[in-house]
Amino acid sequence: MTDFLDEKKREIAARLDELRPLVEEYQRLEAAQRALEGVGTNGSTAGRSTGRRRASSSGGAGRGRRGRPRGTGTRSKQALELVQANPGITIPELAERMGIKQNYLYRVLPGLEQEGLVRKEGRGWHPQVAA
Repeated sequence: MTDFLDEKKREIAARLDELRPLVEEYQRLEAAQRALEGVGTNGSTAGRSTGRRRASSSGGAGRGRRGRPRGTGTRSKQALELVQANPGITIPELAERMGIKQNYLYRVLPGLEQEGLVRKEGRGWHPQVAA
């Protein structure tokens, strides 16, 4: 009975190892799809609605977004510090170290990349070297 259980445990572990890259790819593609929702063919979102808007509780239209300004959160700073300390770190590794879900980092890191603070090489993220 023990041999049977050990064999099944090994089979399950092997299958999980086989599927892990596919699940990660699925999650990346899903995040990319969400990021591209509502983007027009000319790169703008004008005139397109994703149906995901929330009702504003600020009492007036046209006041801009609520809450703190974008890019002022400590999560992006924490992610940047981890990338600087661990060049080549992946999003799943970052999420585990930060104790948060990966999908948040799929939004944060491209923003840091646009700011010229990090760059992506393969699956890993590296600090951007000043030119």
